[in-house]
Amino acid sequence: QICGDPRHSNCSFVSRRLNDLSKHNPLWKSLCSKHWLLTEKERLQSGESWFSLFKQYYKDLGRYIQYYPVLKKAWEQLKSFLQQRCPRMIASLKEGATEVELNDIEAQIGCRLPEDYRCSYRIHNGQKLVIPGLMGSMSLSNHYRSEVLLDVETAAGGFQQRKGMRRCLPLTFCFHTGLSQYMALEPAEGRRMFESFYPCPDQTSQDPSSVDMFITGSCFLEWFTTYVHNVVSGEFPIIRDQIFRYVHDKSCVATTGDITVSVSTCFLPELSSAHPPHFFFTYRIRIEMSSSALPEAACQLDSRYWKITTSDGNVEEVQGPGVVGEFPVMTPGKVHEYASCTTFSTPSEYMEGHYTFHRLANKEEVFQVAIPRFHMVCPPFRQVVPSVRHAPQPEVQFMPS
Repeated sequence: QICGDPRHSNCSFVSRRLNDLSKHNPLWKSLCSKHWLLTEKERLQSGESWFSLFKQYYKDLGRYIQYYPVLKKAWEQLKSFLQQRCPRMIASLKEGATEVELNDIEAQIGCRLPEDYRCSYRIHNGQKLVIPGLMGSMSLSNHYRSEVLLDVETAAGGFQQRKGMRRCLPLTFCFHTGLSQYMALEPAEGRRMFESFYPCPDQTSQDPSSVDMFITGSCFLEWFTTYVHNVVSGEFPIIRDQIFRYVHDKSCVATTGDITVSVSTCFLPELSSAHPPHFFFTYRIRIEMSSSALPEAACQLDSRYWKITTSDGNVEEVQGPGVVGEFPVMTPGKVHEYASCTTFSTPSEYMEGHYTFHRLANKEEVFQVAIPRFHMVCPPFRQVVPSVRHAPQPEVQFMPS
């Protein structure tokens, strides 16, 4: 039996027949396709046999053979998508780092980099420090975030040794907020090895090293491939040539007559905290009138009504005029989208409600359009061991629009 390890090509010395079998092109073509995602076009350009190509790639990347096909596929899918939807991001991607460069970084920080991280950075060494960031954006009226995927040299410069963040390597960075996602390179201070997270300073503690965390992944491979899947599957919308990290549950759609309302949501860790419990969410609502609606169906939104239920069972009702200060007019084929935000003291809750419209042709004809129930759930979070805490400060509440 011939397998993908080049050491087994030693059997070629036993006999001419085994020599022929060990270099059998269909076999090595299959292995090159499986492990290195190589195509016939790439082989022809190289001028090498499939056997030689496999040996070359194995010599260079063999230590990553269990990660490379998954990460290479994710990068190729992401680049193909960006080329179509956000072409200027392609230019910000950096060429892969070398083994020597990654080894030098490990020596510099005194910590081992995980194999899946190293593998991904052999393919692309993050991106240049530009806006928009590859790892998603978010924008509200007075708040903007865009996260850059840091190259390994810049990440090493931000490697943390301070108490509360010891042995943590930044993965991303936002120029506007200073926000970073980190990866724990050692299981220290309540963190699990290689998990990724947003740090969240404990605002009720006198100890500045008390850092809670919102967990974003159990390892680099999961963190990166999950994000890429959300991008290329259309889970995250593209707005103004940027990837916005709104999550759309396909069940969050409701149609009333000619009008369809759909909702997507996003948790903002940089405006949230576990101590005191303060969880900030933004949601984006799309209101669309069917293009097949009759002209006399044209209408205008007058007011909104919300029923908000938190995970501890509390129910609040909110109503008010318009949406974010607007009273959109809907005509056949028109789409109106807007974003709003809200805060809660519980980590999960849901909202539902309705809009009230009137017909333009007859203001006396008033009707309601359902807003589907949508859930807002913060990512898993871990709290530090409590130290000396201050009394929680009153929270600023946002009225949903």
